[in-house]
Amino acid sequence: MRGLATGYARTRNSQPWNHDKVTSADSHAWRRAADAVLTHYALDVTGITHITQGLVNLTLKLATRDGQQYALQRLHPVFGPGVNHNIETVCAHLAARGLFTPQLVRTRDEALAVEHEGARWRVMTWIDGRAFDFLATPAQAKAAGALLARFHSALVDFPHALRAERPPVHDYARHRGRLDAALHAAAGHRLHTEVEAATAHIDTLRKAHAAPLVTAPRLVHGDPKISNLLFDANGVEALCLVDLDTLAHMALPLELGDALRSWCNPRREDDPLARFELPLFSAAVGGYGAAARAFVSAAEVAAIVPATLEIHLELAVRFLVDALEENYFGWDASRYESRGAHNLARALGQLAAARSLVAQWSAAQDAVARAFA
Repeated sequence: MRGLATGYARTRNSQPWNHDKVTSADSHAWRRAADAVLTHYALDVTGITHITQGLVNLTLKLATRDGQQYALQRLHPVFGPGVNHNIETVCAHLAARGLFTPQLVRTRDEALAVEHEGARWRVMTWIDGRAFDFLATPAQAKAAGALLARFHSALVDFPHALRAERPPVHDYARHRGRLDAALHAAAGHRLHTEVEAATAHIDTLRKAHAAPLVTAPRLVHGDPKISNLLFDANGVEALCLVDLDTLAHMALPLELGDALRSWCNPRREDDPLARFELPLFSAAVGGYGAAARAFVSAAEVAAIVPATLEIHLELAVRFLVDALEENYFGWDASRYESRGAHNLARALGQLAAARSLVAQWSAAQDAVARAFA
């Protein structure tokens, strides 16, 4: 059986992560915990490898005596037990409709997970695939769009309620309110002037391009960034989506905006020269539209470009809050003097990409119209 990938092959497009959750100092601790957890599974494990890519869950790749591979994950405390129920039922639904997807492995006692020393652990099947932090070609973007469309289409008739669902992530007004509060509370912060100036640019862009984005909620992935899609060994065919802890109901344009924001910037998110690459966007919406015309509404289509801008601006706002509060857990200490400095760079990168999208607004709208013609 092929299986999960939050542990995927590193590629030439991958960038290093500042991985706060596991260090050499605690490697013996997680190995001991893994050994204890695995006694609950009918797996003859012969090897365990720590997968360092990813920022939330600890992921260990398991090799078994019969030549199979699995992923053992220690879940972040933010994920409750209902998340595993969601994954099992949704993945079964996807598989029944012919989609390639990871599957949850139950314990000897048919439990979905194991509680050990205050942490929740699970095992999932492993999928050999390549994950990218950047898309290199329009062909990859088209394949990614087609895969996401198949994923959404397969879930149109999902018959169950999710056992656990996180609060709405894409809520611009809430995030913008947090930024106002942070600006007020951190009036003496060394980055305050720069954050204030970036905030003014964000407000101007959003006011000029506001559009209705609220459509009927659909069951979606919830975090369709490019590193959550697996490709084949050649990096051409998109195989499946992974990291399904974020399954949620939301407006489809916001899901697509989140995907396209990630897929269409060929630079690092903290690069001041970040840009919106129209050929990648055109290919991605073309791939999506070809597989999604039957179920996507006209209102959802009309909101794709505005929603893509909205996600850029929302992330910029969230990074500006982090720049002032300096509590975001991931930052590159080798390149930035503080968490605040790195998060300001992230915000400015999102703002640069947003400006690039606005400069190509008509062409982006035309690309969507062609994709759904």
